[in-house]
Amino acid sequence: MADSQDARVAVYLDFDNIVMSWYDRVHGRNSYSRDRQKIAAGDPESLERLSNATIDVGAIIDYAASFGTLVLTRAYADWSSPVNAEYRSQLVARAVDLVQLFPAAAYAKNGADIRLAVDAVEDMFRLPDLTHVVIVAGDSDYVPLAQRCKRLGRYVVGVGVAGSTAKSLAAACDRFDAYDSLPGVKPAIAEAEKKDAPASRTRRAKQPADPGGALLERALRLEADKDGGDEWRHASAVKDLIKRLDPSFSERALGHRSFSDFLKAHADIAEMDESGNIVQIRLVPAKR
Repeated sequence: MADSQDARVAVYLDFDNIVMSWYDRVHGRNSYSRDRQKIAAGDPESLERLSNATIDVGAIIDYAASFGTLVLTRAYADWSSPVNAEYRSQLVARAVDLVQLFPAAAYAKNGADIRLAVDAVEDMFRLPDLTHVVIVAGDSDYVPLAQRCKRLGRYVVGVGVAGSTAKSLAAACDRFDAYDSLPGVKPAIAEAEKKDAPASRTRRAKQPADPGGALLERALRLEADKDGGDEWRHASAVKDLIKRLDPSFSERALGHRSFSDFLKAHADIAEMDESGNIVQIRLVPAKR
């Protein structure tokens, strides 16, 4: 990955997708589909629910800017829709180009995925110095775009709402982060989850007990297999490998403030050496 001082970044937002997905994240699955007519009609209660699911545009753009200089930023949506029109001034203030899309029918897809993909590929050939492509969406339709960007030598970053992003899209990116985990974004707990806490606990119980620990052990084993020994490795290099194994990995999403805190929580897997300026780790003896 290019140094952030030299990196040049293009950002593409499927804005309808991220707005709808976040609304469903805050208010429960399929809530946007149920409420969209009421929102369009100006129903006060629905408008309040929409306000409670406001997207933090600045958090997304700031996150993208952390990778390098923003060369272009485009947001695709039907900007005549009242839902999206609320964001126009924020986006324009951040120098985002608003690409107007019109749905073929009231509930049809707006074609953002096609227009966005065509523009992105054209931009990569038109601007050969682009190093990073940030795709803000969660639809699996963007998997071919992510794969094409990688084949053309770009570092692909994905951003999507937790619970509404296709696993295949996350896997197709070099790095994938949940919108929920971006700095400045307040994590949301869906209303449906609050009302159905016992069922949620049951679902969580069926999931792997510690997916982060499994990833950490696999990464350390892969590193150890290279030399067959018990060499110490830079923690940052191990984290990079974990991100390659699972681009959606985030220590914050697993409840840890930093990668060091994540490692300390897995002392049964990784030994840490913090005596120097650089944190080093290796598999604990029992795991070798």
